Amino acid sequence: MREWWRELADLVLPADCAGCGLPRTGLCARCGGLLRGSRPWRVRPDPPPDGLPPVHACLAYADEVRAVLLAHKERGALRLAAPLGAVLAGAVRAAGKEVAPGEAAPGEAAPGEAAPEGAARGSTGPLLLVPVPSARRSVAARGHDPVRRMALAAAGELRRAGRPARVLPVLRQRRTVADQAGLDARRRLANLAGALDTAAGAGRLLEQGPVVVVDDLVTTGASLAEAARALSRAGGAVVGAAVVAAARPGAP
Repeated sequence: MREWWRELADLVLPADCAGCGLPRTGLCARCGGLLRGSRPWRVRPDPPPDGLPPVHACLAYADEVRAVLLAHKERGALRLAAPLGAVLAGAVRAAGKEVAPGEAAPGEAAPGEAAPEGAARGSTGPLLLVPVPSARRSVAARGHDPVRRMALAAAGELRRAGRPARVLPVLRQRRTVADQAGLDARRRLANLAGALDTAAGAGRLLEQGPVVVVDDLVTTGASLAEAARALSRAGGAVVGAAVVAAARPGAP
């Protein structure tokens, strides 16, 4: 019910630009152009956690990009799911194709990264976008699951461009984890170690195609590495990870 009212409010109430605050625009031309003009690049956290698949991001987590992501995630600006999903789709495309010359070859890995298993196995079928799950208490407090919403928008964008894709929300939290904000890389890894598992029957669904883990943001890579571990354990062919934005350092 809360999501329905938010979507209605997004349509009928004037809103300031989520990026720069320009009055009565929702998302101004300049900030919208910033999102649409993004291009994916390989992100390598330093140090990379064990098991981290190749990660692609499209934007640096700063200024207007940070404001837009927070408006969608924390303030329920659901109209932003579509433009953010389009950005995420660009990162997913990069994660789901063969790596470029000069990077790790398919089936191999850059230093500190897990091998792209789907490429090694020759996986076919639609791209399977698996969102990193939010804690239930966070979803309840926000009234929506922002990463899942962006993943659905990204999958739609990919299908419209002719690339079969679907969202598989099969990851589950096995235990309560602390808020990651303020934790350094070592503590984030300890906080998330063994925290994720897959839903019953996930293995059969994960066999349908190559898997791309998706999230809104990458900092240390701990969440993505834990998600990839859980999915690989369930039989998923994880070929990479895709995020909207990367926190500095790691942005170009």
